[in-house]
Amino acid sequence: MLLLANLALWFISLSYVFIIFLSFSLVFLALVVFFFRFPERKVEEDNNIIISPAEGTIVAIEEVDETSYFNKKMLQLSIFMSPLDIHANHCPVSGELVYKKHEPGKYWVAYNPKSSVENERTSIVIRTADGIEIMTRQIAGAVARRIVTYPNINDRCRQGDNFGFIKFGSRVDIFLPVDTSLLVDLHQKVKANITQLARLI
Repeated sequence: MLLLANLALWFISLSYVFIIFLSFSLVFLALVVFFFRFPERKVEEDNNIIISPAEGTIVAIEEVDETSYFNKKMLQLSIFMSPLDIHANHCPVSGELVYKKHEPGKYWVAYNPKSSVENERTSIVIRTADGIEIMTRQIAGAVARRIVTYPNINDRCRQGDNFGFIKFGSRVDIFLPVDTSLLVDLHQKVKANITQLARLI
């Protein structure tokens, strides 16, 4: 659409309008390319290690009652993704996808604790070869209105594989067994497929 608008302005010789609109178009295009960037990062699989599924800042580390699948206390880590962060999401472990659920909801700002249970969200659970189940939850925020999750139940997931994208937002929660040994701290910046979040015991 922007290309057509620029061509139309060029053909009707509105030079000053064309220059202004072209400048706007180029800036907009650069922002879109920046937002949807997808750097390749090689991952050496290790299912004793939980790697970060998202890029951003850890805004919560707490034990919670996870009631949508586990129905027991789990250790929750929440990663807030600002508009400047990469928004592709990756599998924190290898295994079989045994649960997937999308839930409509509100659009609180993603760093609000209520967003984990009240915002639009998609949750998946991956069961490792050792039978340990890890949940990753994509959460829409105040700006994000589109969650994409690629794999389906019974699909094989490989640690580091891209499993989805949150367009223009916002937060990813990961739920681990409560006896998991953490390797990160609150407010720490993490990188998807690079930062080791925790070690399974």
